[in-house]
Parts: sequence; C-alpha cells; structure tokens
Amino acid sequence: MSASPEIEEVVRHLLRAKSIAVLTGAGISAESGISTFRGKDGLWEKYDVEKLATPRGMYANPVYFWEWFEERRREMIKAKPNPAHLALAEMEKMFPDFWVITQNIDRLHQRAGSKHVLELHGNAFTIYCTRDGYRMETYEPLPAVPPFCACGAVMRPDVVLFEEMLNEEILAKAFEKARSCDVFFSIGTSAVVYPAAYLPLEAKRNGAYLVEINTDETPLSRHVDVALSGKAGEILQKVMEHIQK
Repeated sequence: MSASPEIEEVVRHLLRAKSIAVLTGAGISAESGISTFRGKDGLWEKYDVEKLATPRGMYANPVYFWEWFEERRREMIKAKPNPAHLALAEMEKMFPDFWVITQNIDRLHQRAGSKHVLELHGNAFTIYCTRDGYRMETYEPLPAVPPFCACGAVMRPDVVLFEEMLNEEILAKAFEKARSCDVFFSIGTSAVVYPAAYLPLEAKRNGAYLVEINTDETPLSRHVDVALSGKAGEILQKVMEHIQK
C-alpha cells in the first residue's frame, strides 16, 4: 500500500532519527472508548469541574468525588490498548532513545508494552492516604467509595487535579526529552493544557521535526512541520508499515 507524501516524509525523518519523543492526550485513548474531558461531548461539558476535579471539591464531598472518579476508573479498567498504543510500543523497540510523555491517566501505554512512559498527570490506579501517604496500586474496581486507609483517613487517586502542581521531576524530564529529540510527535492532544502544550514548541525550538496527529486542527497546527489528520491508530499503523519495509 502506497503512503501519502506526508507519511513518507515522516518516515524519512524517523529513519534518520536516534531520539524520539511523543506527547499523547485524550484523543489517543478516545480510540479505546475512554471519554475525553474537553471539546464537544467532553466530560467537562456535563460535570462541574469545581466539584469533581479540584482538591477543594474532593475534600468537601469525597463520596461524590469518588463515585464519579470510580466510574472513570472502571471505564479505564475495561478499555484495551488500541492500534495507536500498540504501534508506539513497537516503535519504542526500534530507537535507542524513545519516550512517551502522556497527559492520560489510564496506563494504556504501559499495557500496550511501552517501557519509557512519563505520566504528567499521574494515573488512576495508584491511590494514597491523605494523612500518612501510604500508597497502593489496584487495577480492580474498588469495593466501596471513598476508600479508606487503615489509619482511618480517606484515600485519594494519584492524579493531578486542577489547581495542583505537576510532579517537578517528571516535568523536568519531559522537557529534557523534548529538547533533545530529533522527532517529536503530538498525538490526540488539544494543545491548550499547559505546561504540556509547551513541550512540542520547545522541541521545535531545539531543532526537532514536529509532527501532529489529530482529528481536529489545534493551536499547535500552524507550528508543525507536518499535520496528519485522522485517527492515530490508522496513521501510526501506516507509519510503522513503511518504516518496516
């Protein structure tokens, strides 16, 4: 199957590259059936951000917060990695320095086989005690919400809520990978959530070839070297087919 000129150009750059960085957003997981937060039909169009995605809302009504969050967790538990996740996991094996930087909390990249993943916003499967910091990881539905620690304190998910800071070490490593990569992919992200939205621009400033894969145009689109419009799974499969020729 012949590739489009745009995909052929991306493949040429990949074949010369040693270091790849990939930023992924909700759009890549939407192809696995996971609800997105922004845009048309996004969760924030239906739910109150203040009550469900801020520390104040979580502590004010942990039952309400956890009922909503556990519904999201169960959706993620049922979801399977899609062809885009699988293609990135395969691509990782081909390059000496390949990193996925994700805004998603569903761990589908790891479940697809990716080893080098930076989770900017944490993950839905680790929870910790709000009093003593005790941590546990579970990929099963919680038997009751909110979950409580043995000490009696309520537990919370290890995710970054609105008004909270990102993990400085993870963020610093993400910028390091953006600055040092030869090719940078922005996949399925709205490009409006900062500081993640700075990463592709930082890569571009430092000489990376910048590729966007998205179903819609974003604020990043005018800055990229090539914009590939469509589903990430279909596009990345075509890229992989032509890399392996």
